[in-house]
Amino acid sequence: MSIDEYILSIDQGTTGTTVVLVGSNGRPIGHTYREISQYYPKPGWVEHDPEEIWTSVIEGIDELLMLTGVGSNQLRSIGITNQRQTTVIWDADTGKPVCPAVVWQCRRTQSYCDLLKERGLEELVRESTGLTIDPYFSATKIRWILDSIPDGQKRAEQGELLFGTIDSWLIWRLSGGRDHLTDITNAATTMLYDITTLSWSGTILTALNIPVSMLPTVVPCSGALSMAVVGIFKDQNVAITGVIGDQQSALFGQMCFDRGMVKCTYGTGAFILMNTGDEIIRSSRGLLTTVAWQIDEDITYALEGSVFSAGATVQWLRDGLNFFKKSEDIENLARSVDDSAGVYLVPAFTGLGTPYWDSSARGVMVGLTRGVNKGHIARAALESIAFQCADVIEVMGEESGISLDSVRVDGGASKNTLLMEFQANISQSLIERPVNIETTVLGAGFLSGIGSGLWLDKEDVRRLWESGSKWRPEMDLDEVAKQQGSWRKAVTRAMDWI
Repeated sequence: MSIDEYILSIDQGTTGTTVVLVGSNGRPIGHTYREISQYYPKPGWVEHDPEEIWTSVIEGIDELLMLTGVGSNQLRSIGITNQRQTTVIWDADTGKPVCPAVVWQCRRTQSYCDLLKERGLEELVRESTGLTIDPYFSATKIRWILDSIPDGQKRAEQGELLFGTIDSWLIWRLSGGRDHLTDITNAATTMLYDITTLSWSGTILTALNIPVSMLPTVVPCSGALSMAVVGIFKDQNVAITGVIGDQQSALFGQMCFDRGMVKCTYGTGAFILMNTGDEIIRSSRGLLTTVAWQIDEDITYALEGSVFSAGATVQWLRDGLNFFKKSEDIENLARSVDDSAGVYLVPAFTGLGTPYWDSSARGVMVGLTRGVNKGHIARAALESIAFQCADVIEVMGEESGISLDSVRVDGGASKNTLLMEFQANISQSLIERPVNIETTVLGAGFLSGIGSGLWLDKEDVRRLWESGSKWRPEMDLDEVAKQQGSWRKAVTRAMDWI
């Protein structure tokens, strides 16, 4: 590789799209970010516009190349990572989405999940997919869309409709409609993919009456996967050589290549993943069993815990309650008080994830007294993120039998030092943040670089990770137990609300 070649890495997330150029030293040399709109047409519903997502990617790429002066002929390859579970269905001929994208946070398909449970399919789903039956995943979203659009089922059976998570949607558009693909990590989080047979589950597809012809071909996370041929790539085709779901991408970007290594990403939600090597570890306490990545024929598995509201909690204080103008302002507001004054906020705006998996839970705030002010509520909001993550970390350690005394963190909220301090205390773990916290977009870039031959393998990439700040637990264990007890008491108030 010449010094003038770069990896183009795309991170299409829940609230926006980040595009980064990665050099041979593994460091980004430039990035762009475009926010995308969130739509809430009904309580518990969350939607995106697939065309807006596509536009944010193309415009982000154009802007990045203009800002950096890099030409398309200098792009060695493309990596893609994406918000998972978000469901897009489009017309196979026109390429037009048949309806808005149903976002991973959306809870509209609870009744479909209830029916699957009533039919006794929970154990089958858990054993084959490693997941629990929940609206979070793509499977019931597909069923809802087919039921909601005119002749949806008929069109699907006739091969007129295609389903994809956001990676599939972007690959299909970038390839000019040539390739209908998804990588194994995105497939594994649809609730339709059997992680033991490494194939779409015929039983689950039959139960939901979803035609297999709608589904993309499943490919590894790294290698010669597709080709970008539209827009700026029209005259200079560029290979797509890395594709991976966002949380797995962060695990890879954090260089958690050894069994037992853990990362936590603080985004719209917070997601904790543990590398379990070549072992599929089943959970009985709400953790998900999934694929971490596949390179060539080698598959690495993971345990995952999902917190639905992390950054979304801060956004709610910013946009819904007008507590501050910028999300980063929450730290100063929270530091204006010494503690939360006994206030506990459970941000179950779209239900609770791991380890509770209660889609009927809703947000509550308890412990309010007349002396409570904005600072106390802001502090309680930050602490709620740490409490939720600590719940996951505790269960993950117990179920894996591996001591989680160290967690690597990334994502926007990891810049909040108050949150990191409290996270170390309440989870009783060393919290380690790398120099570059954009590990999600870098993970896809690293996989793309391996796929295009820039780096030989994971070990060649491992040397690129740089440790930054560290936080060690300092809170008295009795105080930790007291606060966790109050937090869990508050959680019970939020559960089974509707």
